[in-house]
Amino acid sequence: MQKQLTAIIEREGDGYVSLCPELDIASQGDTIEDARRNLQEALELFF
Repeated sequence: MQKQLTAIIEREGDGYVSLCPELDIASQGDTIEDARRNLQEALELFF
C-alpha cells in the first residue's frame, strides 16, 4: 500500500529542515536533497 504524504522543506541557517506535517516527523540535511532523503528514511523507520 502506498500513501502520499506532504514534505515541507525550509532553509534554516546553513542547512535545510524537512517536515512531514501529517505525522509530525522532521529531519534535516545540508542540501534540499539531503533533507528530503533523510526525511524519507525517518518515515521508513517510523513505518
